[in-house]
Amino acid sequence: MKISREDIEQAARRVAAYVRQTPVISLERGIWNCPGHLSLKLEQLQHSGSFKARGAFNRLLSQPVPQAGVIAASGGNHGAAVAYAAQQLGYHAEIFVPEISARVKVERLRSYGADVHIVGATYADAWLASEQRARETGALVVHAYNQPEVVAGQGTVGYELSRQLPDLDTLLVAVGGGGLIGGIASWFQNTVRVIGVETGGTASMYRALQSGAPVDVEIHGLAADALGARRVGELAFEIAQRYVERVVLVDDEAVARAQLSLWNDLRLVAEPSAAAGIAALQAGAYKPAPDEHVGVLICGGNAQLEAFLIK
Repeated sequence: MKISREDIEQAARRVAAYVRQTPVISLERGIWNCPGHLSLKLEQLQHSGSFKARGAFNRLLSQPVPQAGVIAASGGNHGAAVAYAAQQLGYHAEIFVPEISARVKVERLRSYGADVHIVGATYADAWLASEQRARETGALVVHAYNQPEVVAGQGTVGYELSRQLPDLDTLLVAVGGGGLIGGIASWFQNTVRVIGVETGGTASMYRALQSGAPVDVEIHGLAADALGARRVGELAFEIAQRYVERVVLVDDEAVARAQLSLWNDLRLVAEPSAAAGIAALQAGAYKPAPDEHVGVLICGGNAQLEAFLIK
C-alpha cells in the first residue's frame, strides 16, 4: 500500500486546525560541515514536543472513536501526541511505554491526562501489552508508524516544507519505525533527495534495506526510546525502497555532540533522535556538495533540560 500526495493533502486539511505550522531557520554557510545552504525545520515546537501530533490527529479525525477511547504504545513521543490529541478531542487515552522511556516523556504523558502503563524493556514489549489491552476494551489503536493515517499525517511535514523551502535539494530525516520518513518521502517522491539517519543501535531501516525486507534488530543506545523500533514498519519500508535514497548511520557519541551543538550554537533543545541529522553532517556520514541546499528535520525536543543548562 502506498501513501499518495492526495492522502497527505487531505491530512493537511484535516489537521490544520489542530497542529502548528512549524518554522524553518536558515543557517550560515560552513556550519557543522555543511558548505552550502543549511536549513532546519523545527518540529520540536509542535504540540506535545514532536512531529507526532500530526499523525495522531489525522488518525483520530479519520474515523469514529469508540467509547473506550484510544490506545497506543510508544517510546514516549507518539504516546504524548496521542494523549494530547485525545485530550483536545475529548477522548480517554491509555498509553503503554517501555522502561527505557525518558522520565520527561512519561511526565508529559501524564500531564495530558492519559493512563500510563510502563511495561517491558523495549517498544516491542509495550506494543504487545497494548494490543492485549485493546482487545479487552475495544479502544481505537493508534500505531506509532504502521498505519496509513498516521504516515499520511507525518507526511504533512513534507507538505509544509515544499512551500517553505521550494529550492531544497536534500532532507535528512531520523528514522525509528519509519512513519516520518515514509510520509515525507511519499510527499516528495524523489523530487527532493531524502536521506534517513539512524544510530548503530537503532538501525532497523538500514538493516531492512540491506536485507531486502524488514528484519528484527537489537535495540540499544542513546536514542533507543525514540528510534528504537525493533523492526521497521512494512508500509514505511515499501515507501523507502521507492523514495529514500539511502540510510546512513551515526554513533551515540556523534549524536550527543550534535545535541550540544544545537544548544551551544542556537540555544535549541533537541532530544537525541532529533539531533541525528546534525550528527550525520558533523561526522561526515552525509557530505553535501558545495552548493547543495540541505534541510535537517529537528523532530523533537522532549529532552531533560538540565543536561543542557550545565554546559
